[in-house]
Amino acid sequence: MLHLITEISKYVMIFLFMIYTYYSFAILGVKKEARQQRMYKSQTSCMMLIHLDAYLVLFASQMEIRYLIFYAAQVAFVLFLFLIYRVIYKRAARMVVNHMCMLMLIGFIILARLDFESAVKQFEIAVLASVVTIFIPQLIRKLKALRKFTWVYGIVGILALGIVLVLGQMTGGAYLSFTIAGITFQPSEFVKIIFVFFIACMLYQSTDFRQICITTAAAAIHVLILVVSTDLGAALIFFITYIIMLYAATKKPLYLFGGLGVGCLAAVAASKLFSHVRVRVEAWLDPFANISGSGWQVAQSLFAIGTGGWAGLGLFQGMPEKIPVGTSDFVFAAIVEEMGSAFGICIILVCLSCFIMFLNIAMQIRDPFYRLIALGLGSVYGIQVFLNIGGVIKCIPSTGLTLPLVSYGGSSILCTILMFAIIQGLYIFRQDEGEADAKKQFGQKKSRRAGKPVERKRDRSDRSGQSDRRKSGGGSSEKTKSGRGRTPEKNGSDYRQDGEIEEIW
Repeated sequence: MLHLITEISKYVMIFLFMIYTYYSFAILGVKKEARQQRMYKSQTSCMMLIHLDAYLVLFASQMEIRYLIFYAAQVAFVLFLFLIYRVIYKRAARMVVNHMCMLMLIGFIILARLDFESAVKQFEIAVLASVVTIFIPQLIRKLKALRKFTWVYGIVGILALGIVLVLGQMTGGAYLSFTIAGITFQPSEFVKIIFVFFIACMLYQSTDFRQICITTAAAAIHVLILVVSTDLGAALIFFITYIIMLYAATKKPLYLFGGLGVGCLAAVAASKLFSHVRVRVEAWLDPFANISGSGWQVAQSLFAIGTGGWAGLGLFQGMPEKIPVGTSDFVFAAIVEEMGSAFGICIILVCLSCFIMFLNIAMQIRDPFYRLIALGLGSVYGIQVFLNIGGVIKCIPSTGLTLPLVSYGGSSILCTILMFAIIQGLYIFRQDEGEADAKKQFGQKKSRRAGKPVERKRDRSDRSGQSDRRKSGGGSSEKTKSGRGRTPEKNGSDYRQDGEIEEIW
């Protein structure tokens, strides 16, 4: 009976997730707000049904009440997020809220399947992050001084990365984190956001050659510290994000292609200088050549994906616990094994939809500072998703990065929720710009309408004055000449006034 329930549930989850994903892109072509709201509600319904289906299977498989309690807590958490973004921030991007909740719920499902204690910790940090970031959209929208802390961002970022280099703990061949009072921090996750603000401030002030050289030097310090710490995955995110922001600010292809060329040379050099990078490259080229050693992670990931097939084996029917670091770096392989490749493709498409939303917000913001921030954060998110999933499916060498909002990692989920809150603030700021433009245009039209009758009255008075002068002037040649001399001058002044009015508006 349990096997039948599991088999039916996995197809139900795939079907619902496909509908959810379809709405993610179909809604982009819908202009009627009423229809959009219906599609958002359908998305929310699919999300909640997927969540319910998964936890019913988890409970049926283990028959432990803690799964139901954990499920109820997650439902309350999602309702709390919906309450925030529908009551406090009524103009927030509904799609971004849905995607954030969907990805977090998928993470909670797979973590509860693999390691219940880790799932609870992840949930606690997610709740804390959501509470802490409640006011972030309002701060982004109202606080204009954010662009004035240029070197504060730069210095704080460099110091935070330097602390890891000095006091950090070695994990997977890299210095990634340090522990204070039993709490582990991974500063590179926080510095990603600070780095974007720093680059946006620098390029907002100026894009001349001197400013670009200073900005490049500061960005290079961030990257070099990460390289020395052998955290090359984070270094790659910082580097590519800077190149994208620099190109967006200057519109010069030389910086883009030159930066990519330097990045390729740096990647080749890293594979020669760092042993753990060389090991990952060898594992990427042929993971089965040393399956019991360096190729173990990638090989197990490929086995899991191949075993799961399109529909997956069902929750608690596979062996995702055999995948090394299956709760963090290779969580995508664990999801695909038990939920199916179709489910995994939907995850990729949802992440792609998030990336498109971020870029869309960036392109529509007029303020260059906020536009660069939206572009930078979107780049950070998109690059990290690509590096994580690309490493799991053997498209690129593994970089040791987490899948945002899905993988286990307190610093990762905290910073990603903060990133989504900032994006919400930028989305609301963009709407404020649109409202300001609409009010300005309305005021212009109103002023023009109010000004037209005045001009007509003036013209009529001019014509009446001219007719009176003709009547009083009679046939006097002197008055006729003076009248002719005065009339063009007066008409000329009227034309200049009209021209000035048109220039003002």
